[in-house]
Amino acid sequence: MKAARFEYERASSLSKALEVLSNNGLDTKVMAGSQSLGPMLNLRLARPDSVIDISTLRELKKVTQEGALLKIGSGLTHAEIEDGIVDLLKGHPWQYVASSIAYRSVRNRGTIGGSIAHADPAADWVLASTAMNAEIEIASAKGMRRVPINEFMLGAYTTVLAEQEIITAIIIPAMNDQSRWGYFKFCRKIGEFADASCAAYFDPENKTANISVGALDGAPRSLSGLAKIIAKDGWYSISRDIISEHVSLNLPELDELDQKLFTTVISRCLDRAFKIERQA
Repeated sequence: MKAARFEYERASSLSKALEVLSNNGLDTKVMAGSQSLGPMLNLRLARPDSVIDISTLRELKKVTQEGALLKIGSGLTHAEIEDGIVDLLKGHPWQYVASSIAYRSVRNRGTIGGSIAHADPAADWVLASTAMNAEIEIASAKGMRRVPINEFMLGAYTTVLAEQEIITAIIIPAMNDQSRWGYFKFCRKIGEFADASCAAYFDPENKTANISVGALDGAPRSLSGLAKIIAKDGWYSISRDIISEHVSLNLPELDELDQKLFTTVISRCLDRAFKIERQA
C-alpha cells in the first residue's frame, strides 16, 4: 500500500516546526527518522493531513553536559550514538544499546527522540532511559517542560506528549567511576523486537539502584526490591532463585516459561553491569 495524500513540509528550525504545529489547525505528524511513522503511513494506520519533517535540524543533534547531567539531543540517530561521533558519548555504555537496535539501515535513520515518542514497549531507548531515571525535555510554542521518563509513557504507544509538542532532548546522569551499567535483551534473531529485555544502572555516588525490564504489555517495570538488595549486599550475594522470586513478585501475569526467560535476561544484564568487579 501507499500512504494517503498529505501535505509535507521540512522545518527550517525548531521554532518553525513548533509554529506549524500550533497554527495550522490540521492533524499534523512530526517526522524524524520515519522508521515507525513511515510504515504506519504506508499501511494507512496513520492518515495525517500534514507531516512536518524535523530530521535535518542540527539544533536537535547537540549533546551537552550540565553539571552531573548529560543532555542528549532528540535528533541524534542510533548510528550517530553507536559510532560515538559526539565526544561526550564516546565510550558511553549507550553506544552498545544503540548498536543492538534493529539493523544498520534502521539505525542510520531512526532517532532516539522518535523512538521514545513512539513508545513501543519493546523499544531499547524507552527501557534504557527508564533505568537511568531520565527526564524528557519537551517543547511547544508555549515553552519548555521536563517530564520524568516514568511519567512520560502511559502505556503501549501512549505518552503524555501533546499534538503540538516535540521531544527536544533526553537528560540522563553522567557516568562516573562508580557507575555500573548493564543491558541485555533476548531476540529470536538479530534485528527483531525483543521478547524480553533488561537494563540496570547502579551509581553509589548518586545513591541510585535501578533494574528495569521491558518488552512487556506497556511501560517498563522496575524491580526496585532486587535493586536495593544488590546495592546493599552486592551482586555476588544474589542467586538465580532470588531473581526468580522477584520476577514472580513483579511480573505475576507472565507464564512460567516467560518468567524463566526474564530471570535469565535479568541475570545476564547484571553480569554485564558488574563484569569489572567480577574480573578483578
